[in-house]
Amino acid sequence: MSDHYPDHLIALLEAVWGEGFMSPGGPAEVGRVIGGHEIRGAKVLDIGCGAGGGPITLAEAQGVAYVTGIDVEDAVLEHARALVAARGLTDRIGLVKVAPGPLPFPGETFDLVFSKDSIVHIRDKHALMAEVFRVLKPGGWFLASDWLIGSDSPSPAMQAYIAAEGLDFGMATPAEYRDAMQAAGFTAIETRSRNEWYRREARDELARLRGVVGRVLAEKVGEAFVQQNIGVWERMIPVLDSGEHCPTHLAGQKP
Repeated sequence: MSDHYPDHLIALLEAVWGEGFMSPGGPAEVGRVIGGHEIRGAKVLDIGCGAGGGPITLAEAQGVAYVTGIDVEDAVLEHARALVAARGLTDRIGLVKVAPGPLPFPGETFDLVFSKDSIVHIRDKHALMAEVFRVLKPGGWFLASDWLIGSDSPSPAMQAYIAAEGLDFGMATPAEYRDAMQAAGFTAIETRSRNEWYRREARDELARLRGVVGRVLAEKVGEAFVQQNIGVWERMIPVLDSGEHCPTHLAGQKP
């Protein structure tokens, strides 16, 4: 399987979203996902750790004891490992390549399972939530953000946006997530839409891609690639405006 996130795409996403981040909001959005939960000293699994921004923020700003970050792609893991080493966090963050499928950890291993906009790539949410529940300790939390879809039948505009992304999106509805979490055994389940916030953010991101950020990027990754991604944003904003694309915070506790 070829990587969906090669170096030139990582460079573009970091230019838009910040060092180590491959989705919007940076460290502040990680903090909002965690919310009022006390996670200092926690042992954390980060599913789809990407380029390293999430694990680094959990260690530096949230004070967790140790983050095990997993991903399926070499390029993002190499990038993340370099950032972790540069921050002097190799004793608190471990990054592991895994194969798609069951999580390679014993049951009741983690205090927190976290993910930032990565499980959109995992189609079977019921199987995923069962595995998350299995590896959590009793009383542990699943706290994540993900890119959800407003209905089971994507509109032509949504299909055009997903096609423009060119990624293996397996977007689910809030109802599907809630059902998967309930079936796994989670309680205190919450799904909180972030659509209104990201509608504003996406417009600012597009403006920066059309402006100085895009001009600087073009020197690194080529003008054609920048224009291609401007096209992605131009297709994304209408489905954000319609509510069909609904970034969402997810939470659930293992009793």
